[in-house]
Amino acid sequence: MKYQVEQCIGNRLRCLSRVVDRDFRASLKEFDITESQLSILFALTKLGKVDQGKIGESLFLERSTVSRNIKLLEKRGVLTKSSNYRPEIELTQKGFDLVQSILPIWESLMHTFIDKLGKEGIENIKSLENKLY
Repeated sequence: MKYQVEQCIGNRLRCLSRVVDRDFRASLKEFDITESQLSILFALTKLGKVDQGKIGESLFLERSTVSRNIKLLEKRGVLTKSSNYRPEIELTQKGFDLVQSILPIWESLMHTFIDKLGKEGIENIKSLENKLY
């Protein structure tokens, strides 16, 4: 059998991710934030002060991705990072305010995706996640 791109699971999942990322970038352009950065901020609102490594684990992000984004977010003043051997990070008030500003747009975007995918599409995504974890 000859190799065909359509058969590559990784490629198909990345294509879907790029479609979602494109819509995120367009909707959140004014905030100058990436989806990975937003995921980190959202995680910190739930986790509070946490070991930097836990963020990568909980979000399935590479260590280098987490480190790079934490540096950028720290530079923006939306989170602080301790200088311990095992650095801990947490949101600043500016970070909480940013999350609160983004949340209505994010929720609207989620409703749009849910409407497009429907209940069956959402269940299929959950099923795929469960099978691959």
